[in-house]
Amino acid sequence: MQFKYGLNDRPGWSEMFLLGLQWFAVAIPIIIIIGKVTGGFHSNNPGDQIVYLQKLTFVMAIALLCQILLGHRLPLIIGPSTVLLIGIIASQEFDTDTIYSAVLCGGFLLTFLSITGLFGYLQRLFTMRIVAVVLLLIAFSLSPTILNLITVAGTGTTPLMNLLFSLMLTFAMFILHRILTGVWKSTLIVWAMVLGSLLYFLLVPGSMNMSTFLNVGLVSGFFSHCITKLSFDAGVMISFLFCYMALAVNDLGSIQSMNELLKPPDMSRRVTRGMIVTGLANMASGFLGVIGPVNYSLSPGVISSTGCASRFVLLPAAFLLLLLSFSPAVIGFIGNVPPVVIGSVLIYILCAQIAAGLMVVFESEKAFQFNSGLIIALPILLGTIIAFLPAGIMNTFPTVLKPVLGNGFVVGVVTALVLEHVIFRK
Repeated sequence: MQFKYGLNDRPGWSEMFLLGLQWFAVAIPIIIIIGKVTGGFHSNNPGDQIVYLQKLTFVMAIALLCQILLGHRLPLIIGPSTVLLIGIIASQEFDTDTIYSAVLCGGFLLTFLSITGLFGYLQRLFTMRIVAVVLLLIAFSLSPTILNLITVAGTGTTPLMNLLFSLMLTFAMFILHRILTGVWKSTLIVWAMVLGSLLYFLLVPGSMNMSTFLNVGLVSGFFSHCITKLSFDAGVMISFLFCYMALAVNDLGSIQSMNELLKPPDMSRRVTRGMIVTGLANMASGFLGVIGPVNYSLSPGVISSTGCASRFVLLPAAFLLLLLSFSPAVIGFIGNVPPVVIGSVLIYILCAQIAAGLMVVFESEKAFQFNSGLIIALPILLGTIIAFLPAGIMNTFPTVLKPVLGNGFVVGVVTALVLEHVIFRK
């Protein structure tokens, strides 16, 4: 494929800014969506949630800068990891210091495995069927969270009204996905958030909380809220260990997705450096008390639509994210998206995740066998059942086992590994 600008080409300043603005438009919705969901688990205070989004945006900006200049040096966008969101949801009964100490340790482990080359041995466990299960489990394990987002009733709304609105918005996104092309298709999530929010505010005028961005400063730091006190729990650590195994596979796949498209030189070193930066960024996330980042595999679609493969056009996007992180008022305004819109956009995003998982398994096997279906089916079914377990049943579990047995993703991945490497081992 021919590109207007190659990997190391530098467009003019005006063109670089416009292309960077598109990357910014791709990155910011996912940061806001995952950040609002995660921050909502830690605090119901809108001010605390804005500070969380500030810290998260700051981490993503620094991580993106480091990847472009020092890490894999590829035009890959970065964002919060949905698999870590599952770990946070499963561990929400624990304090934030315990959760983000596990994130910090997970980042350290990923950095260590990448530097020493030991990740290559761990990677052998993740066959194509296991990778497919991981991708599918991420979507199914987040189903209860999405259900809560789209059915929560506020002033002037009912669960039925929210559900119908969510169905309408979700189908509209899929119709537009089919119709749109180029830049419009790449930024579909942006338009869904903007137009979906405006429509919802027109239908339910009292749902917009003006105080979230009117009562905070235009410019403000967040460094007084940054330090995570180390606190360890065995169950939380085990839960996040499996989450980071999946994050590493996701990160590796995203970096390698550039290989077929761009054929960059010295790809093995790019992979190593990229995963080291991802590990260090997750350590920083744990220290700051926010969810960790991962490279996203949606970047090839953006590159193909713009015809620009230059890594330098992501620099304006990173600087815009950095500036945004110091403006609580702007973040509060952008983050004033109704939960039902967030849930609907998550449905669209996770459907793409499911499609990717199905593509992995069907493209990896010439003839899809019955045993392959069993290896995928049981982990998905068990993981979904665990994800929907009522709180009353979860409270009967021993405290140390709650983050493990109560985490549908962990249960599903362990089941898949046992089926693949023990029961149905070839």
